[in-house]
Amino acid sequence: MKKNLLWMPVLILFIWACSEEKKKINEEVMEVSQDSLSLDLSQQKVTFYQYEDSSDYPDAILELYTPLGNQVFRPGKVPFEFNIKNFPFEEQTVERFLLFNILNGGDPAGFRTPIFQRQLEEGSYRVVAYLVDEEGLALKNFGNYVDRDFQVGDSRPFPYSAEPYLAVNLPRNNQIVDPEHELIIDFLVVGGDMKLDGLKVRIEIGEFSYEIDHMAPVRVANLLPGTYLVQISLLRNDGKELEGPFSSVTKTIIVR
Repeated sequence: MKKNLLWMPVLILFIWACSEEKKKINEEVMEVSQDSLSLDLSQQKVTFYQYEDSSDYPDAILELYTPLGNQVFRPGKVPFEFNIKNFPFEEQTVERFLLFNILNGGDPAGFRTPIFQRQLEEGSYRVVAYLVDEEGLALKNFGNYVDRDFQVGDSRPFPYSAEPYLAVNLPRNNQIVDPEHELIIDFLVVGGDMKLDGLKVRIEIGEFSYEIDHMAPVRVANLLPGTYLVQISLLRNDGKELEGPFSSVTKTIIVR
């Protein structure tokens, strides 16, 4: 009995620590328009928020050896070679993907080895590669991700632009979301610093809108069943949209 009593403070501290780890911040509760056909007065209101999480693997480094900048390849199998430091890549890749690539703003593709090939047709490409944590969220510290432009076949490089742009890890296009679980919106701002460059990201899901001024996963709860268009846009703090081809990303999700 005394042994159990001795464990009680430890258990209480453990539960308290877990609850602190998942503390919600920047929470916004959204009002549903009265003319909405899907209005259900018994449904909890749609809520956007983040968790006060600490960054995993802040010292992880992802280096891209191939392709080189604006390197030209023949159509077909294009080689990719990465080097990964300060990150337990080889120990965990048996069970899940830890390295992801996004080509031209599309959905991410996961890889279990740092050296691989991708079948690509003629065109201009921009790859954003990044590492993910145990929850599958993109690591967001400097050095955790890398980007590069290259060409396949007889194609021209992208016009030069110093503007930052978006890479969206989550959601994936046509992703199915359980109404009882959170929708996670996870993004990277590449080629800039949100604070120093005066940037923010606006997330629009149907009639709902939420803005964030730093890179962090955004959670959305209590979406009613249905199909939604999710638009993620990179803006100046004055609300002006950036003009680059990857400054806005749109995904379709299905809540059911």
